Amino acid sequence: MENILLSVSAPIVSVIAVALFVVGLAGGFLVFKIYSSKKLEKNKSNAIKIIEDAYAEAKTIKKEAIIESKEQSQKLKEEVEQEVKERRTEALKLEERLNQREEHLEKKEQSLDKKSDQLDEEKKEIGVLKENLEKAKQEQEVLKGQILEELEKTAKLSKQEAKDLLIANMRNDAQKEAAVIVKKIEDDAKEEGENKARWIIGQALQRCATETVSEMTVSVVALPNDEMKGRIIGREGRNIRTIEAVTGVELIIDDTPETITISGFDPIRREVARLSLEKLISDGRIHPTRVEEIVEKMQREVDKIVKQAGEEACNETGIFNLNPELVRTLGRLKYRTSYGQNCLKHSIETSIIAGLLASEMGANVKIAKRGGLLHDIGKALDHELEGTHIQIGTELAKKCGENDAVLHCIEAHHFNVEFKSIEAVIVQVADAISSSRPGARRDSFENYIKRLQQLEEIANGFKGVEKSFAVQAGREVRIIVKPDQISDSEAMFMAKDIASKIENEMQYPGQIKVNVIRESRYTETAK
Repeated sequence: MENILLSVSAPIVSVIAVALFVVGLAGGFLVFKIYSSKKLEKNKSNAIKIIEDAYAEAKTIKKEAIIESKEQSQKLKEEVEQEVKERRTEALKLEERLNQREEHLEKKEQSLDKKSDQLDEEKKEIGVLKENLEKAKQEQEVLKGQILEELEKTAKLSKQEAKDLLIANMRNDAQKEAAVIVKKIEDDAKEEGENKARWIIGQALQRCATETVSEMTVSVVALPNDEMKGRIIGREGRNIRTIEAVTGVELIIDDTPETITISGFDPIRREVARLSLEKLISDGRIHPTRVEEIVEKMQREVDKIVKQAGEEACNETGIFNLNPELVRTLGRLKYRTSYGQNCLKHSIETSIIAGLLASEMGANVKIAKRGGLLHDIGKALDHELEGTHIQIGTELAKKCGENDAVLHCIEAHHFNVEFKSIEAVIVQVADAISSSRPGARRDSFENYIKRLQQLEEIANGFKGVEKSFAVQAGREVRIIVKPDQISDSEAMFMAKDIASKIENEMQYPGQIKVNVIRESRYTETAK
């Protein structure tokens, strides 16, 4: 029974479960549908609200835009009205200005009419004056002829003779007055120029310390004893021939005790030979192989000395950007002398003086110092290359890239070309100061005598000169003229002519003063 009930209740339970599932599914769908419809209604209402809000906002924006456009149009209208008003005002001012100008032109036209009338009247008056002047000239010519006839009768001179006499008197008077005026102008200019030049040169020289005694090139080697001469000569002269062949100099071994003289045109070779001999003498080993070793070593040593001397010269003058070749060539001037003056020291001194003068005169200091340092650089190579030291120095500086201003200072420092810059003049003056200052150079006695004789010959060549004397070591020439042939004014012009001839025909350091003396002496003996 129980089994029958269990078999019957199982399908029922399944049916009931299926029915309950269907009912639950239908209820869930119904609930979902109701929820979806409510949510849709809510979204719809939200969308409607958003649209309404957007419409209201758009309406507000439209209203604000309309208000803003009205304000802008009103502002633009006001600006246009203001601009029209301003232009109208300017037009009125311009119209007033034109009216005033028109009135001014009318007044000017009236004034011109008046002036034209006055000019017509003045022309008439001038015409009358011209007629009167012509009449007066005619009367004057007649009167002049009558006066000349009377003068010729009274003075017993012809018209041409009287004219010549008058011209001669006027010429003498004019010459005397001109001489007085010229002398006064020259004295004033000379005094002012000398004071200014003295001040400038004094300022420059006070700031430049220089040596009075210049270094000389050594060409004599001292020996410890006369036996060393035989060792230097060597067996059959091998040692001395090797020394001369390697160094390029000539050794003079004579009867002078304990001395060997080195002769050669190249100062660098002489210096190498001197150092080599001193080294060989101190070392004691003298034979051809040792000679070659020592000479080669001394050449390198001299090259170092030359380079160092050039660098020291650049440092001393404050010039630091020279071409290395120019520096080495400049150092070679350490062993070059001119009239006993060391060329390197002279170049340094010229550079310093030129820089100081340029600073006092407001010129280019760098160009002046550079030109002063390089002005004699050609003397380091004038025994190797053809041409003057000016040509050699100019070509070398040009090759090493120096500018045209420095090249002009080099080529113009001996008046070979016309001066084109104040710096070139300064370099020439600095060169003269350095070379002609006391103690700078030595001149030969023969040249000194020749210069004195030439001074007196130039002075004696002028007409009216009685005597002439070169005094003050050739710094002054005194000329005594014949007073009956030369007047005071002519004596002044003679001094200028003699000075000019000395400048053109003579070469001399510094300045030469020309004194022309005219005096009359009357001697009587009391008995």
